[in-house]
Amino acid sequence: MNAPRSADRGVLQYAERLCQRRGLRLTAQRRRVLQVICGSDRPLGAYEILEQIRHELPRAAPPTVYRALEFLLAQGLVHRLETLHAFVGCSHPEEHLHSGQFLICSACGEVTELEDQAISDSLGQAAAATGFRPSRRVVELTGTCAGCTSARDRE
Repeated sequence: MNAPRSADRGVLQYAERLCQRRGLRLTAQRRRVLQVICGSDRPLGAYEILEQIRHELPRAAPPTVYRALEFLLAQGLVHRLETLHAFVGCSHPEEHLHSGQFLICSACGEVTELEDQAISDSLGQAAAATGFRPSRRVVELTGTCAGCTSARDRE
């Protein structure tokens, strides 16, 4: 098992405190799934997560990971990227159930989470104007990050 980076330890400690405040349990399996997601430098699919935890939790199966992911999603600790069918850690989990926006680089796979209230407000107003009631807001833009764009421009 790789030791968590210092930022990962902060997320894990935050998750533990959050669960205590809410009267919930951050089980060893949930904690390990969160640790794997936060320790990754790219979004991970459920089966990739399973492969990383299987040597420590030999009885882990897909439902184990999916139940942990459901819990972490419900607590606002991770996000599901619809376009990639993958998960990333939340960059600001203290804002429970916020509706962030994601910039996904199709060249390097980097994901940046934004929290632009103007975008959220605009979507909410547009939906309300049509009588639509969103149950979830997922905004994902795919393209090329600044680093890959400048690298491509230098070629």
